[in-house]
Amino acid sequence: MANTKLQKLNLLDKFLFDEAMEDRETYQAVISILLENEVELLGKTETEKELRVSPELRQVRLDVVGMDREGTIYYAEMQQRNTGNLIRRSRYYQAQLDVSLLEPGSTDFNLLNDSCFILIAPFDIFGRGLYRYTFDGVCRECPDLRLEDGSLRVFINTKGKNRESFSQEFLDFMEYIGKTTDEMAGSTASQKIRRIHRRVCAVRESEKAGVKYMQRWEEIAYAREDGKIEGKIEGKIEGRAASILELLEEKEPVPVVLREEIIAEESEEVLKRWLQAASHAESIEEFVKRKALFS
Repeated sequence: MANTKLQKLNLLDKFLFDEAMEDRETYQAVISILLENEVELLGKTETEKELRVSPELRQVRLDVVGMDREGTIYYAEMQQRNTGNLIRRSRYYQAQLDVSLLEPGSTDFNLLNDSCFILIAPFDIFGRGLYRYTFDGVCRECPDLRLEDGSLRVFINTKGKNRESFSQEFLDFMEYIGKTTDEMAGSTASQKIRRIHRRVCAVRESEKAGVKYMQRWEEIAYAREDGKIEGKIEGKIEGRAASILELLEEKEPVPVVLREEIIAEESEEVLKRWLQAASHAESIEEFVKRKALFS
C-alpha cells in the first residue's frame, strides 16, 4: 500500500528529490532543464554524498552528484528554507568538493574537474526577481575577461518573474517542482518533465522508499519530542537544534555564526552528537571544541 505521507510530497522535499535523483536519467533531465543545455551523464549518481577532508573540519552532505562525458561534475541541492547563509555555504560546499577531486600528492591543478553547483529554492536569494542566477568569475576591471577556472555556481529561484527569458519547458518545471502532481505533469509538452514524473511516481509507489521515509519521519518526530521545545528560534526551529541552542543560551549568548550553523545543520545524527556536546560543555568555547570532535 502506498505511503500517504510520501504521496503528498513535492519535489521541493529533500527526501523525494534525493530518492528521485538516484536515477541517472532523471537527474540528467533535471540538469538539462535547469541549465537549458543538453547534458549526458555517465555512471550512477550519488545522493546524500558526505565529504570531509579532515576529522577536524565540518563535513558537508551533497544532495545529488553526477558527472558528464567531459568530466564536469554537477551537484545539486534542494533548499526549502532561507537560512541566510546559502551563498557562503555554496562556497564552502564547492571548496570541499574541489579538495576531494585531486589524489594525494598531485601537483597538476589542471587535473581538477570542471564543476557546477546548483541550488534550487522556492525563494529569491538575491531579490532581483530572476529565475536563474549564474556566477562564473568575471574581472571587475575587464568585464569581458573571465577567470575560466572551471567553477560555476547556479542559483534557481522557482518563483522568478522574468518568464520571457526562459523556455516553456523551464517554466513548466519551475511550477512542477512546487506542484508535483499528475495533472501538472500531464499538462506539459516536455518529455523530460514527464520522464521525471514517472520516476517520482515510482518512488512514491516503492515500498522500500515508503519504509525509508517513515523511518526518517519517525526519527524527526522523536527528535522533536526529545527536544521538548515548541517555541520559535529564528522562525520555528524545533527538535534537537532548538535543544542545543537552549542549552547553550543558559551558559552565555550564542554567536550569530554559530547559531546559523546549528539551525542550518540537517543531519539528525550530527545534531544528536552536538546535543550531547552541548549538554556537557560548560561554555560556548568548550562546546565548539567538543562539537569539532563529534562532527
